[in-house]
Amino acid sequence: MTRTVYVNGQYLPEHAAQISIFDRGFLFADGIYEVSAVIDGRLVDNDLHLARLERSLREIMIPLPLPVAEIMKVQAELIRRNELREGVVYLQVTRGAADRDFGFADGMQPTFVAFTQAKNLRGAASVQNGVAVDVIEDQRWARRDIKTVMLLAQVLAKKQAKAKGFHETWLVEDGFVTEGASSTAYIVTADGKIVVRPNSHAVLPGCTRQAILKIAEDLDALIEERRFTVEEAYQAKEAFLTSASSLVTPVIRIADRTIADGKPGPITRRLQTVYLELALKNSEPLL
Repeated sequence: MTRTVYVNGQYLPEHAAQISIFDRGFLFADGIYEVSAVIDGRLVDNDLHLARLERSLREIMIPLPLPVAEIMKVQAELIRRNELREGVVYLQVTRGAADRDFGFADGMQPTFVAFTQAKNLRGAASVQNGVAVDVIEDQRWARRDIKTVMLLAQVLAKKQAKAKGFHETWLVEDGFVTEGASSTAYIVTADGKIVVRPNSHAVLPGCTRQAILKIAEDLDALIEERRFTVEEAYQAKEAFLTSASSLVTPVIRIADRTIADGKPGPITRRLQTVYLELALKNSEPLL
C-alpha cells in the first residue's frame, strides 16, 4: 500500500509530496518536529507532544500552522488512511519558504508536513531484552529544550554508537549525563531511587519522561530530579531510557560496564507494564 502523507493542507501519496528547495527547514534547520507513538491504533501521550510542539514553536517565533484541534485531526486521518496499528506519527513545522537569507520576514507562512511510520514498539528486542549505550561528550547547542530539526550532532553520535555495537549514546557535559541522543536517561540507585536530570535548557523536556514520573509517583517510588555522573551510572542498580518510540527501554550496559546482573530490573519492568496499561486505557482508538 502506498503511504499517504500530509503536506500543507493536502493528503498525498508519498511519491507526489513536495516542498520548496527554499524552505528554511532545508536551508537552515529552521523548524520544529514532534513524534507521537501509536499503539493499537491509539495515539499515546499526544496531548503532551502537542503542548511541547506549541512551546517549541513559540520559543523560535514560528506560529502554529493550524489550531491544535486541527493538527489532531491530521494525525487521526493519517492513522486511518495508512491503517497504522503500531508505530509513530511524525510532525514537522518550519518557518516556511523564502529566498535564502539569515534574516526572516514577519508573517511567513509555515510549512507543515506529517507522516506515519509503522514500527514494532512493544515487541522490539530492545524493549524486551535491554540495550547497551555508549557515552560521549555532548556537542549540541545550548537550547536543547527546544525540539528543533537541527540534529546533526545526534546523527553523528548515533552513527558512531551503531558502528561500535551500541543502541544509543548518553551525552555527557562537565562530567554529568545530560540525556540520550534521542532519549531521556535514568538510573536507579542501590536504595531504589529513580534519578533523572531535571528539566532545563540543557535537556529536552521529555513527554514520556513526564508520564513516567507521574506513574512512579503514583506507585510511591522514590524520585530524585538531579544530575548524575557516568561513574554513578556505572554503579546503578538499574538503568533505563524513555522516548516516544522506545517507550521504556532497559539499559543493561553503559560503555564497557555491565549494569548490575546485566538483565532488566524489576523497577524498569514495572514502569514498562504500567505505562503501556495506562497509555491504552487513556487513549481513544482511531481505527
